Amino acid sequence: MAQSRLAALDQIPLLGVSKEAASLARLLVEKGPIPEKAAVDALHIAIATAHGMDYLLTWNCKHIANAEMQGGVAVICRESGYEPPVICTPEELLGV
Repeated sequence: MAQSRLAALDQIPLLGVSKEAASLARLLVEKGPIPEKAAVDALHIAIATAHGMDYLLTWNCKHIANAEMQGGVAVICRESGYEPPVICTPEELLGV
């Protein structure tokens, strides 16, 4: 089962950390709702945003798929010239 999941991921490109994503991640921590201890989570959001992804799927509901933080994240992304992705869990996307 794990091998089939890994095989499915072979067709999905990896998104790199650009200067734009790193800068946006810093803003999400400095100006936004993401705490310093979750800077890696801010980078995850920023990479998806800077690459223009429509969705960011995650099971991290503490700092990423967190309804209380998403409004602030969206404001900072838009102020920075980006449209944020829809952030949700895989189950939410599939309507499970």
